[in-house]
Amino acid sequence: MSTTPLLLTRADLDRMIEILSERGYHVVGPTVRKQEHIISYGEISSTDDLPIGIGDEQEAARYRLVERGDGRLFGYVLTDTSPISFLLPSEAVVWSGKKSDNGFETAEMAAPPRLAFIGTRPCELAAVAIQDKVFLGNGHQDPTYAQRRAGTFFVSVDCTEPGGTCFCDSMGTGPGADGGFDIGLIEVLEGDDHYFVARSGSDEGAAVLSEVGGTPADDGRVAKAAAMVEAAAGEMGRTLDTEGLKEILAGSLDDPIWKELAGKCLTCANCTMVCPTCFCAAVENRTNLDATEAERVRRWDSCFNFEFSYIHGGPLRPSAAARYRQWMTHKLSSWVDQFGMLGCVGCGRCITWCPVGIDITANAAAIRARMEEKAHV
Repeated sequence: MSTTPLLLTRADLDRMIEILSERGYHVVGPTVRKQEHIISYGEISSTDDLPIGIGDEQEAARYRLVERGDGRLFGYVLTDTSPISFLLPSEAVVWSGKKSDNGFETAEMAAPPRLAFIGTRPCELAAVAIQDKVFLGNGHQDPTYAQRRAGTFFVSVDCTEPGGTCFCDSMGTGPGADGGFDIGLIEVLEGDDHYFVARSGSDEGAAVLSEVGGTPADDGRVAKAAAMVEAAAGEMGRTLDTEGLKEILAGSLDDPIWKELAGKCLTCANCTMVCPTCFCAAVENRTNLDATEAERVRRWDSCFNFEFSYIHGGPLRPSAAARYRQWMTHKLSSWVDQFGMLGCVGCGRCITWCPVGIDITANAAAIRARMEEKAHV
C-alpha cells in the first residue's frame, strides 16, 4: 500500500467515481436536496452531483444553505444524516418467510448493494468505528449490519472549515482523519489553484488511486493542506471538556439539575435520529392478510419515546428529564462501560437539529460546574 501523497484534480475525482462504479459500488456522496434546502447523502454519478460552491451555516436550532461564491466541492460542514443511515437503515427486513406444507420456510434475502461513500467526514468515520464495535464486536455480530458493512469503501475529506456546532477536536475524532478511510482527501482552493491532496488508507484504496493516476504531491502543497486542517482544530464552534466526565455524570443521576436542563426538551427524538452513533431499534413482526407470508422488521427507535422503556406497569422513564438524562449519560458515561469508548464524536448534529437548541456541550459544562460546587460545600 503506497502512502505517497498525490495531487488530484476535479477530473480525477470524476474518474474515481467512474472506477468505483465499474468495480460494482453504488457511489454515495453529498448532494443538495433542493426541496428540503439541505445537503444530504444520496447516490451520485459524477462531481456535478456534489454541492459545488454551496456551504451551510449551522448553529443551535439553525441550519441554512449559503452560496459560497467559489468552486469548492466539499465546502459544507456536515450533511443532515451520516453514512450510518445506509449501513443501519431506518427500516430493514431482518427475516422473511413463506408458509409451506412444513410450516414457515425462510425466504432468501436479497444482498444489499456495495457502497462507496465520497466526502465522508472524519467524525463520521469515527462513528462508523463505534457502530462496528457495537454490531461486530464483543463476541457478537449482527448479520444485517455485517452484510451492509462488508466491502464498504470510504473516500474521506478532512475538514478545513468547521461549523458553529462542531466539537470533534474535543473528542479526538477530527478535523483530520487518522484512519478508517480507503482514500483520504484534503481539498484546497486558492484563486484558480484547486486541487486535492490524496492518500491511500487501504490496499483497495491504493489500487483505485493507481487507476485514477494523479501526480506526486510536492511538499509545499502537502504542507499547505495539512496546515489548513491543523488550523481548523482551533476554529471549532464548540468545545467539550471530557476529563473525568464519565465519573461526573455517573455521580449526578439524582441531582435536580436534570429537570432544569431538560426543561425545554420536546422529546421529539430529533437528536437521536441525526446522531451517527445512536443505534436503538424496535422489532416488529408483520404478516399478510391470509397469513401466508411473514417478515420481521427492525426500525429505528429512540430512548426519548415514551414507550421505549415500557415494561409491565408502565415506562421506566416517564418524564422528559429522565429520558434526556438517559440519553446524555449513555453517550458520555455508561457507553464507556459498555464499549470502552465515548459514544459521541462531536459532530454537533444534535445541537443543530434540536428545534429548541439544547446544547450537549453547554449542559455537560453546567453539570460539571454543579458537581464541583457540591463537592466544595
